[in-house]
Amino acid sequence: MSYRDRLQHRLDETGRPLRVGLVGAGQMGRGLAAQLLRMPGISLSAVLDVQLDRAQEALTQAGIQAVDVAGPQEAAAAVEAGHSVALERIEDLAGLPLDIVVEATGVPEVAVRVAVAALSAGISVATLTVEADVTIGRYMARLAQESGAVYSVCRGDEPVETKILVDYARDLNFEVICAGKGKNNPLDPYATPESLAERAAGKQMNPKMLTSFVDGSKAMIEMASLANTTGLEVSTPGMHGPASTVETLHETFALKEDGGILDRPGVVDYCTGPVAPGVFVVIRTEDPYVHHEMTYLQMGDGPYFALYRPYHLASIEAPLTVYEMALDKRPSLISEHWTAEVGAQTKRPMKAGERIDGIGGSTVRGHIESSSGFAAAGRVPLGVLAGATLVRDVPVDHTLTYDDVQVDESLLIVRMRRIQESMDDAGADVPDLAALRSALVA
Repeated sequence: MSYRDRLQHRLDETGRPLRVGLVGAGQMGRGLAAQLLRMPGISLSAVLDVQLDRAQEALTQAGIQAVDVAGPQEAAAAVEAGHSVALERIEDLAGLPLDIVVEATGVPEVAVRVAVAALSAGISVATLTVEADVTIGRYMARLAQESGAVYSVCRGDEPVETKILVDYARDLNFEVICAGKGKNNPLDPYATPESLAERAAGKQMNPKMLTSFVDGSKAMIEMASLANTTGLEVSTPGMHGPASTVETLHETFALKEDGGILDRPGVVDYCTGPVAPGVFVVIRTEDPYVHHEMTYLQMGDGPYFALYRPYHLASIEAPLTVYEMALDKRPSLISEHWTAEVGAQTKRPMKAGERIDGIGGSTVRGHIESSSGFAAAGRVPLGVLAGATLVRDVPVDHTLTYDDVQVDESLLIVRMRRIQESMDDAGADVPDLAALRSALVA
């Protein structure tokens, strides 16, 4: 039965729609809301944004008239009565009778604050901010299990859609050689919001968002997420990122002894060229008859074959995670493994005392490597660096370590990352949701 039919059946049985809250009323959030409300049995019960007028506009755009509320208790009563409210404080989330909160801010610190507030109240969380998940995803999966609710990265972006192909290949007992994505923008590791300002304006994009695409940060983050959910490894620090086409994926991402670029199977990577905006998995079979059948089915000459999906639909597909969480009680993507990390490399020489402006900024770019090598070198995650201060001079292209910077220890994401780093220590004190909730309120 389709999700549409099952949602209608749920509504008929319970007489109450699925109550969804949205945090972040920007482009992604509004796109998700528009698609979400096309389904039966769904109510957009609350929209929260730091700019209250944007939250109100998002509801209006969705054809919903928000009711005025004086405080959290009145907001909760309004939602219980079937109305929708616009809010601006994360702290008000926990008191709302919501089933699922969709976090669409794109800001890692805000994303983890939303997740902690919702999970501590037993509300499931679907996030579009994969930048937060690659920073504290192991700990978040543990907290979700503790809460009894569901936490998930949303469908529609490359990590989940590629994971689906990986699962498909494994279910057919193919060997997964490489999984990855096509990169839309030509790589410029030194791109900045200033250098891309005109181009961003032409695309009606936030310059920092475009910068995170162009400088490679987004590809590093997405492929780390894919690695951490599938258990695949990082092909090489920074990945190879070769040029390829759909027709040559199986040749490009073959093992070196067979003419490709890879030194081992079971890795993540990306390519440039007309593969974008699609995702792929390169597989191999050594069985003569399966090889014959795949060739007969026009999948290529083998033994390498490419499974390819030519699109990912971002916020348009994201509601599928909401339905999966609500009806099947399972996530679309969580970090079940931890094989990859995303650190930060400098875009220019920097002096002690300079501040780092974070993902998509003018100071650093993301750089993926294996989690074991990352920990051994004392690297600092990209996701905790916004607002950090350098404590010594560093050259261009330097991969930052904790010894290079003073991070803002007051940030929740920094505290959660510290906890995650201690989780493998049998004697470490790992705070539960109640403790984190107290820290959030404080």
